[in-house]
Amino acid sequence: MSAWTQTQIAQTIAQKLLAIQAVSLRPQQPFVWTSGLKSPIYCDNRLTMSYPEVRDLIADGFAAVIKEQFAECEVVAGTATAGIPHAAWVAQKLDLPMIYVRDKAKGHGKENLIEGHLLSGKKVVVIEDLISTGGSSIKAAQAVRAAGAEVIGVVAIFSYQFSQAENMFADAQLPLVTLSNYSVLLDEALAAGVIQSSDLESLRAWRANPAEYKAT
Repeated sequence: MSAWTQTQIAQTIAQKLLAIQAVSLRPQQPFVWTSGLKSPIYCDNRLTMSYPEVRDLIADGFAAVIKEQFAECEVVAGTATAGIPHAAWVAQKLDLPMIYVRDKAKGHGKENLIEGHLLSGKKVVVIEDLISTGGSSIKAAQAVRAAGAEVIGVVAIFSYQFSQAENMFADAQLPLVTLSNYSVLLDEALAAGVIQSSDLESLRAWRANPAEYKAT
């Protein structure tokens, strides 16, 4: 993917996520996450499954990234649960085997943590829907590594661009590529009138230090 195409895809996906309300911005009335953290943004990329045009755009973006940056990929892995459908669509486009990684092993039967057939030594790309701290993606990658395969990268639809996530991926020696991100989203939201220019300082401050966010 050329730099121009990457930029265009990031902008288009941000526009689509806003249009279908997979991403919502409320700088004046923050959401409260499960952790108790106050946030001006809420992201539910599961909604993309219900919009064929959007999910196909995402699958095409993932396929292009894998072809150009992780061309040696032999297996596509989805994270449970939100990464699973996207991994399936991408694996179909690339004609590659697919697996998925549970958040914990099944409590019955074979007690699988990884579903599907994964051979030792295979090169794997992990597909995730959203990167916040990066913990769940790295945990999935570690499970694949423990099974004897090699994780060559993680790709995701969207990232909040927290420095904590960048540090965690660097420490885990995992390349990360996202189709769109928080910075691009703010630009597109401003252009669409979803937020006002007066909101930008507060919204950017949240990304830099989420724990101390104050609503505008």
